[in-house]
Amino acid sequence: MATDSQQLSKDAVERLTYTRNFGIVAHIDAGKTTTSERILFYTGRIHKIGEIDEGTTSLDWMAQERERGITITAATTTCFWRNYRLNLIDTPGHVDFTAEVERSLKVLDGCVVVFCGVGGVEPQSETVWRQADKYEVPRLAFINKLDRVGSDFVTVLQEIRERFGAKAVPLQIPWGREDTFTGMVDLVTMKGVKFDSANPAKPPEVGEIPPELREDAKRFRHDLLEAVAEHDDRLMEQYIHNQEPTEAELRAGIRAATITSSLAREGEERRPLFVPVLCGASFRNIGAQPLLDAICDYLPSPLDVPIPPAHHPATDEPVVCRADEEAPFAALAFKIASDQFVGKLYFIRVYAGTLKPGETVLNATKRRKERIGKLLRMHANKQEIIEEIKAGDIAAAVGLKDVTTGDTLCEEDTPLVFERIQFPEPVVSMFIEVKTKAEQDRLGNALGRLQDEDPTFRVRFDPETGQTLVEGMGELHLEIIVDRLRREFSVEVITGKPQVAYKETITALVEEVNYKHVKQSGGRGQYGHVVLKLEPAPPKSGVTFVSKIVGGKIPKEFIPAIEDGVIEAAKTGPMAGYPVTDVTVTVYDGSYHDVDSSEIAFKIAAIEAFKQGILNGRPVMLEPIMVVDVITPEAVMGEIIGDLQSRRGKIEHIVQRGTTRVIRGFVPLSEMFGYATAIRSLSQGRAAYAMEPARYEQVPRHIAEGLIGGGKRPS
Repeated sequence: MATDSQQLSKDAVERLTYTRNFGIVAHIDAGKTTTSERILFYTGRIHKIGEIDEGTTSLDWMAQERERGITITAATTTCFWRNYRLNLIDTPGHVDFTAEVERSLKVLDGCVVVFCGVGGVEPQSETVWRQADKYEVPRLAFINKLDRVGSDFVTVLQEIRERFGAKAVPLQIPWGREDTFTGMVDLVTMKGVKFDSANPAKPPEVGEIPPELREDAKRFRHDLLEAVAEHDDRLMEQYIHNQEPTEAELRAGIRAATITSSLAREGEERRPLFVPVLCGASFRNIGAQPLLDAICDYLPSPLDVPIPPAHHPATDEPVVCRADEEAPFAALAFKIASDQFVGKLYFIRVYAGTLKPGETVLNATKRRKERIGKLLRMHANKQEIIEEIKAGDIAAAVGLKDVTTGDTLCEEDTPLVFERIQFPEPVVSMFIEVKTKAEQDRLGNALGRLQDEDPTFRVRFDPETGQTLVEGMGELHLEIIVDRLRREFSVEVITGKPQVAYKETITALVEEVNYKHVKQSGGRGQYGHVVLKLEPAPPKSGVTFVSKIVGGKIPKEFIPAIEDGVIEAAKTGPMAGYPVTDVTVTVYDGSYHDVDSSEIAFKIAAIEAFKQGILNGRPVMLEPIMVVDVITPEAVMGEIIGDLQSRRGKIEHIVQRGTTRVIRGFVPLSEMFGYATAIRSLSQGRAAYAMEPARYEQVPRHIAEGLIGGGKRPS
């Protein structure tokens, strides 16, 4: 265990042992929200099952979510099953809202990955799996929609094993297939579990395994025992001697394998991830109760997983944090949302200590004090006022002033900072302006609030054109932003066409850029002198500033101004005005004047030196490359491949899935606008596709020349 439970009070151990902080993650349309609705129904949190098609789900509460039938924002809720408190986060599946998944997995102890029984492992399935790997989150796999035509439990199971290299181990096998799917065989209890899909309130019938499934059940049970025994010496001894473990021993073994295989142990060779696999058809109310049991039995409590690494904000020394409600308070603000009644809601995950309304905490990230107004338990957009939150809890706070996503809240006399959440860079941009000048201030306020909520939404002002540029993860992302401006903030806007969010970088080392800013016009002058080195940096590293000033050549108080100048200059590159990325900038020399030097002088010097350095570093333009998966009938596969190649696409592989083919390729985003219409035309509506950002690559010279030659970005 990550925490020494012997040092905790009996009540604290009891409370934490019976707490599960978990999320539902998946590719779009795999059935996350439908599964979440069944969880809420069977735990008694709601008394009528909401349906996506009818726009009546309780977790998809935004107007845009109900109209479009998709999840846009991660919704949190608390429910109870058996003796367990379940803090559930239902996350979006669409790649444009992947930041919601990122910040949810950062604070969760476990997750359920939902797979479509027909589609199997899809592009966003891989993305959320990698995100869960990044934060070492133990997980269950739930193969859903096994009532659909073309569904295949074994094929999806094999895909999970092959695509993720995981030891995916079924705890259930389906009873029936497609329209005859009525339940499952439980391989732990070796019982048949049958559901009445027409009567969701009726408990499942538990009985004998049907004769036609007994041999399959024995084979899968043998595989389960073998897989669990590899993680438990006692079970291995029993397995070798053909001794059957008790049900309690088997459940304990599955739980231990699920939790420990996901955690990196220093000095130990990492085993393949052990993932229990369950099955069901959420829309037909099949499988929710066994899934709830598995969440309680196999996913970790806050005591079972390590608290994220933390360090002292002043010394950078590691700080040990324990999941103890009596310890000094420590929490991470992982999400901010606007509420029409209380203003901003700050969602926090408490790792240690206890927090009550009216108390003052330290925002250790920004080194400012904050006073807690109210504490709320959230159920989607509904609020319940609570009197305290303790270690292991997820809740919302009201009344904070200067907190942003990823900030650490703690006690002033025991400061610590958790690692910040890393979010992907926007890939699509769009110009936006108001219809009347009177709305300009309202637009600014609205965009500021939306930026606070969404770390992947950026707003920039273009000084040359005087226009406001918004950036996001995709066309849908920006479309939702514009819709929210109209509905929530009553701001009518005019928008340009979505454009690619290009970037600029350098390809050569620039050893020395010497720039001196001197201005004398009577009275006090301006003097700032910097010598910079610029070097290419690894992809996704952004702009890194390093100071190697020694001997007082530039006073310490001016170094932050130089950094500010570099960061500001990087927002607008010298080639075509796009942001600069993947550059390390080092200031290693310079000079100052006792009277005329100032912060503004050094900032201007840094800006001009940076611009000059980029031009000297053989600059190039970068464009976002998307990984595109096209599912198509074989008859039109040739046309689909030809079209992707005409869009500068590179085909990575083609695999067979039933009667269809899945083509995976990497295509520049600039070539994918309007692809939905094109693929419908090419395939007579029989093909479908999904795409997500993969990386940035250099723009071919002839295309870059056109972008630069055309002046600033088109509006």
